[in-house]
Amino acid sequence: MASKTIFITGGASGIGRAVAERFGRAGWFVGIADINQEGMAGTAALIPAGYSSQHKLDVRDRAAWDEALADCAAAAGGRIDVVFNNAGIPLGGKITDCSPEEVERTLDINLKGVIFGAQAAYPWLKAAAPGSCLLNTASAAGIYGVPGGSIYSATKFGVRSITESLDAEWKEDGIRVRDLMPSFIETPLLDHAPNRASNEDIRRRVTSAGLEITPVSEVAEGAWAAVHGERVHTLVGKTSKRLAFAARWMPGALRKQVGSRGGAMG
Repeated sequence: MASKTIFITGGASGIGRAVAERFGRAGWFVGIADINQEGMAGTAALIPAGYSSQHKLDVRDRAAWDEALADCAAAAGGRIDVVFNNAGIPLGGKITDCSPEEVERTLDINLKGVIFGAQAAYPWLKAAAPGSCLLNTASAAGIYGVPGGSIYSATKFGVRSITESLDAEWKEDGIRVRDLMPSFIETPLLDHAPNRASNEDIRRRVTSAGLEITPVSEVAEGAWAAVHGERVHTLVGKTSKRLAFAARWMPGALRKQVGSRGGAMG
């Protein structure tokens, strides 16, 4: 049995799948959680036989979190070293174009799901400490808000805040809390419209804005570094790094640039 275990939400595709494959390749047991059972099976096929488990989980369901983590621990031999709060959905466009249902779903999955994940993960991570880690997927959208990204950015600023708060709150328990701040990543989410009122996918808006799309493998390497390193926030992709630099050193220029561009998520 593997010596360490990571539990990953949103593990059926994209970032979750890439991180699952990266940790599985390093000999970790990988608990794959998602609502997409076919996708979870595809991820499991990329991990050595006997080193993964699959858990159908809606991150909005607090009780389901407890059940999924307990099942993962049982399959892994009794411990969970890392919980990766990764499940999330995009939402873009003018705030007045986003329906109440879209707003509530985005807040529930991207923010409430992370909070529920942290609550459920705590006893497992405390038992595996020191050296255990809660890893959250934030975003470059959690560095500086852009037009067309108000709701999504609000959730990712929230994830950033949760990460910083819990890293201090859980320090005495020996638990690290980290997050990833990727820019636009090559995942299936890019092929979705930013909201129901739009007929243009996110990928086209990103490329037309002149922004790069980062390979998902870079996020997987970032996740590995975050779990094993000291940085609370791990920036992934050129856009994310440029945005963080500008927000710190050139906030006035960044404000003008963002206002003139209009936002790739708009």
